[in-house]
Amino acid sequence: MESQIFELQYALDTFYFLICGALVMWMAAGFTMLEAGLVRSKNTVEILTKNIALFATASIMYMVCGYAIMYGGDLFLSGIAGGDTLVEDALAASAENGFGGDSVYSAASDFFFQVVFVATCMSIVSGAVAERMKLWSFLLFAVVMTGVIYPLEGSWTWGGNDVFGLFNLGDMGFSDFAGSGIVHMAGAAAALAGVLLLGSRKGKYGPNGEIRAIPGANLPLAALGTLILWMGWFGFNGGSVLKLGDIASANSVAIVFLNTNAAAAGGAVGALILARIIFGKADLTMLLNGVLAGLVAITAEPSTPSALQATIFGVIAGIIVVLSILALDKIKIDDPVGAISVHGVVGLFGLLIVPITNPASTFIGQIVGAATIFAWVFIASLVVWSIIKLVIGLRISEEDEYEGADIAECGMEAYPEFIR
Repeated sequence: MESQIFELQYALDTFYFLICGALVMWMAAGFTMLEAGLVRSKNTVEILTKNIALFATASIMYMVCGYAIMYGGDLFLSGIAGGDTLVEDALAASAENGFGGDSVYSAASDFFFQVVFVATCMSIVSGAVAERMKLWSFLLFAVVMTGVIYPLEGSWTWGGNDVFGLFNLGDMGFSDFAGSGIVHMAGAAAALAGVLLLGSRKGKYGPNGEIRAIPGANLPLAALGTLILWMGWFGFNGGSVLKLGDIASANSVAIVFLNTNAAAAGGAVGALILARIIFGKADLTMLLNGVLAGLVAITAEPSTPSALQATIFGVIAGIIVVLSILALDKIKIDDPVGAISVHGVVGLFGLLIVPITNPASTFIGQIVGAATIFAWVFIASLVVWSIIKLVIGLRISEEDEYEGADIAECGMEAYPEFIR
């Protein structure tokens, strides 16, 4: 009877992992729709192509070497299916851990859950460099980011390895439950490096430093994308509990879902109110970024705050993201979708608030962890972007930028019936 219970628990935890992974994969659609809605119509096909291609690239590179770098094991996922003793090994591990101990699940389900996180990290870069980067330059960077840069920093955090053999972040009290820093801030660091080398879109800033708004072409798509991300985030955070098959774990998953939703709601309200105070209007784009900011902030620790604390964290994150977007514009860092603010600035905020509700973490550990992640990803990305710039260039020509990346990079238009 005991072995049958363990088999059922194994099946339940594996299925839960796969469903949460599918929810996170659906976030790729959210990023795609959000970015397609916030760019101009002449750049829509290119951004759609970029998002689908980056997901495929991430899936292949993480299979080839990324997962092995991050968690150990063999290249090309060799042996991940298990051998002839799969059932016996799983039952022995379950018996050793006990019913309420660490979860035991299919290694293939773990890979699937992890690979969609890699794609999420790369999706963040896509929005920040939109409307002026060459498609193939971006995809070349995606190969290195998803195959080496992200897996290496992931090995220092979730993988538990020492940082170049120097120190261990876990020993210092670093904690990042589902990736405010490991996924989101890392993506923003890579995006910032690219944006600094790439420069702003033509016409974004005037000769006297004035900031010119460049409205997105399809705000209904952007709103849909945000709602898809909101939904997918339940898998992002909920799956990171890593277990469902006992009462304590199931309750923890429910708390994580609850707090994730509360933070998103708080972020929406915080950003909406501040935008109304600053602009005198209810700014939809700030509202959308406020939702995402709340989600990013709670991702570092959604299991320990109360519902009220999660909501308050979300409100603060919504306020921060509005101020950050305005501040980056003032220093002429052109980010068409606000990705650096949402995922970078708020990702750092999410890491720093973890010790408020999780006594197992430390402020020093969080600061060192954040600095390590940012320094590695930013510097490594800057080097890779620079090499790509020297070899094939990063930016489309001024003429192609005026014409639109759709025609220049993809040879087609998203809305061909529109009069140019």
